[in-house]
Amino acid sequence: MNASADNRKYVAALSLAALGVVYGDIGTSPLYALKETFHHGHGVAVTPANIMGAISLIFWALVIVITVKYVAFVLRADNRGEGGILALTALVTPVSAYRAKSRGFIILLGLFGTALLFGDGMITPAISVLSAIEGLNVVTPVFSPYVVPLTIAILIALFSVQSRGTASVGRIFGPVTLLWFITLAALGIGQIVQRPEVLQSLWPGYAMHFFLDNQWFGFLALGSIFLVVTGGEALYSDLGHFGIKPIRLAWFAVVFPALLLNYLGQGALLLRNPAAIENPFYHMAPQVLLIPLVIIATCATVVASQALITGVFSLTRMAAQLGYAPRVAVQHTSPNEIGQIYIARVNTLLLISCIGLVLGFQTSSNLAAAYGVAVTTTMVITTIIFYIMCRERWHWPRWKAITICGFFLIIDLGFWTANLVKIPHGGWFPLLIGFIGFGIMTTWKDGRNLLAERLREKILTVDDFVTLLTLMYPTRLPGVGIYLSSSTSGAPPTLFHTLDHFQAVHETLVILSIKTLEVPHVAPEERLAIADLGQNVYRVSLNYGFMEDPDVPIAIEGLRLGDTKIDAQTATYVLGRENLVPTRRKGMAFWREHLFTMMSQNARSAADYFRLPTDRVVELGIRIEL
Repeated sequence: MNASADNRKYVAALSLAALGVVYGDIGTSPLYALKETFHHGHGVAVTPANIMGAISLIFWALVIVITVKYVAFVLRADNRGEGGILALTALVTPVSAYRAKSRGFIILLGLFGTALLFGDGMITPAISVLSAIEGLNVVTPVFSPYVVPLTIAILIALFSVQSRGTASVGRIFGPVTLLWFITLAALGIGQIVQRPEVLQSLWPGYAMHFFLDNQWFGFLALGSIFLVVTGGEALYSDLGHFGIKPIRLAWFAVVFPALLLNYLGQGALLLRNPAAIENPFYHMAPQVLLIPLVIIATCATVVASQALITGVFSLTRMAAQLGYAPRVAVQHTSPNEIGQIYIARVNTLLLISCIGLVLGFQTSSNLAAAYGVAVTTTMVITTIIFYIMCRERWHWPRWKAITICGFFLIIDLGFWTANLVKIPHGGWFPLLIGFIGFGIMTTWKDGRNLLAERLREKILTVDDFVTLLTLMYPTRLPGVGIYLSSSTSGAPPTLFHTLDHFQAVHETLVILSIKTLEVPHVAPEERLAIADLGQNVYRVSLNYGFMEDPDVPIAIEGLRLGDTKIDAQTATYVLGRENLVPTRRKGMAFWREHLFTMMSQNARSAADYFRLPTDRVVELGIRIEL
């Protein structure tokens, strides 16, 4: 009984924490979603029929996209507990080279969807904070000139504290967001009781009539209706932090009811006063409560922004671990939570981008024109990959997978095509960021493959190297020499160069290969593999998951190889430093080779990345023509 009660308390605590991290993005959509639906550029009049139709569309979007697609189905597609489009892509990535080649297009789709989320991570903090501060305009027009400067100041403050981590403020994320959702519900109920007929809008017939009455303009408005579900991908990406049960509990117990009540309340307000469309969210509140509401909304948007920023950090680390991005310096900001990390370069890039977006677009309405294109594209890609996962991992019959995933795809494509018209009005920005990110990730992956191919031309087989040892009788220096190798079969060029130039090698030689698997975490018993190659030469393979940070000294400390016990702090680590030279040989395009060379020069060093003792590292330069 006590264990059951403790478990319920634990799930409740996780559900509370999930409110801030998982639902921060979707929870701030009421600030701008309905207002943008009736934006003057859409040509949809603020009439009772259109108001009821818009609320009906919002309700069914929340039901179909979030409740059914993500909460009921997609959340089950976890990669050993981790979620997100990159983890989903890893699930359908075959191990065999033949299958991997045939599945190349799907992998590229997953990478593009991942790259688009970086654009989402730039826009979300800007539009969320800006829309909250715009509430000051409802209080008095006097604040109008200060909206943009205040927004920039809050963004600077937000990004400035990232290096300190979210551990200290993370405890208040859940309570702050819970207060926000209670506020959303209370504001909505206050309006619904005045015009209870707005509850009839839940009938889907109103949504159908909205399209019949407005036709093309109704289709355009669908691009703004989509703003109510933009947090769907973030919901899936944060699966690993909380687990499926707390996320579902938070949605059904708090988030969905609060969002629905607030949107219904905004609809009821517009039925009474169509002029309130200028900012229906803030017009729901009494004048005396506007300033406190702006403060609560700002706090909620900061929490939502924090969640997106942390998500981009995690995505960057995951991409680097899987070999799709250069190694980056990752700073862990919490001794307890592995997901709380800080990446300085990414933080600076996000800050500059957010400030640029606020200065360039000036208002949340203008930013809304750029918002949605990237997320809808990612949702379409998620559905496609989810179909493959259903067939191959869950072994669904084809008719079942096509029926369910086809229904999701039709909805996704409807939102996607409606958002395409936003491209000339700002939607090009997240697409540009997506294409740049996609280009960087594919260039890095292809470049590493090309580099490995060039290195193989210089690599001896292990048998040949052991034979050389028996023929040359080199001096065997006391101690352990550990040679890092990207190859899991041959001997690294650095090992041959040491033997060739110095006619001496360590008494115990270790060829160390470190591999990141397509799983988030590796079990302890699968971490290490050892092979005795003869002549006191050993191959040691270390396996890590894409959510783990490699730590070589900890992994090999005390490892016994024959009569030798490794002391990781006194062993000598030999690394190759490649001097890359772009050429016009067959491989990659010349400009991509230059890009790859530049990224390699700026990547975090292998010694730092694998946490090798700095005073025990020797680097040998190797000239490689790409």
